[in-house]
Amino acid sequence: MQGSANLNLMIKAARRAGKSLVKDFREVENLQVSTKGPGDFVTKADREAERLIKEELMGARPTYGWLGEETGGEDGADPTRRWIVDPLDGTTNFLHGMPHWAISIALEHKGQITSAVVYDPAKDEMFWAEKGAGAWLNDNRRLRVSGRRSMSEAVFATGVPFGAKKTLPAMLADLARLMPACAGVRRWGAASLDLAYVAAGRYDGYWERELQPWDIAAGLLLVKEAGGMVAPLREDDDILGKGAILCANDPLFEGFAKVIRNT
Repeated sequence: MQGSANLNLMIKAARRAGKSLVKDFREVENLQVSTKGPGDFVTKADREAERLIKEELMGARPTYGWLGEETGGEDGADPTRRWIVDPLDGTTNFLHGMPHWAISIALEHKGQITSAVVYDPAKDEMFWAEKGAGAWLNDNRRLRVSGRRSMSEAVFATGVPFGAKKTLPAMLADLARLMPACAGVRRWGAASLDLAYVAAGRYDGYWERELQPWDIAAGLLLVKEAGGMVAPLREDDDILGKGAILCANDPLFEGFAKVIRNT
């Protein structure tokens, strides 16, 4: 595996946190769990994973800024660089013993994501990318988005709003338009892995609303570097700022976007 010093640091941090999470995952029934809101849980495992990642990243790059799901944001002495981290994406899956969750780490430089890691410890799949250097899986498998050209053959991924989120009607309307036109829609509960799977050609596209920067920062670079097209759900919005994303391979993107945007 060849990459920059920052990328290697990110991979090291993800693997360290992954070991801790896998240990807790095996004892999921004994985890101490507190609720942040309906369907939105935080665990000891989640907090410990973020602590380990932060210790690795900020220990090596103390001047960088930080944005983590559990510990929030911190300005760095270097205002041009920031780590964006989700230590456990797919917490509900984790708590229910379902092996579909990930660690997401992105490095932002001057407003652009330049390095990305999405690590699935349960399957030991390390998705990674650097701007201009492609997207990869583990040591040497180059990632490419799918080559499907027909909407009728395509499988898409999304997230269905839960709890107090306000976008359920919009999502149901999306599904009513999309389902007759495609081969299926999946909702697996981990946005970072949805994007990684688009990059790997497992899904043909993905869309979702009401996301946080740490949910999608790493994944959007994976898709771009795998040859996919990434855009805000509504044109001219800021993806990370608005938290609404749409992506697909090039042949499908226009038709997919028209269905989701209802244009």
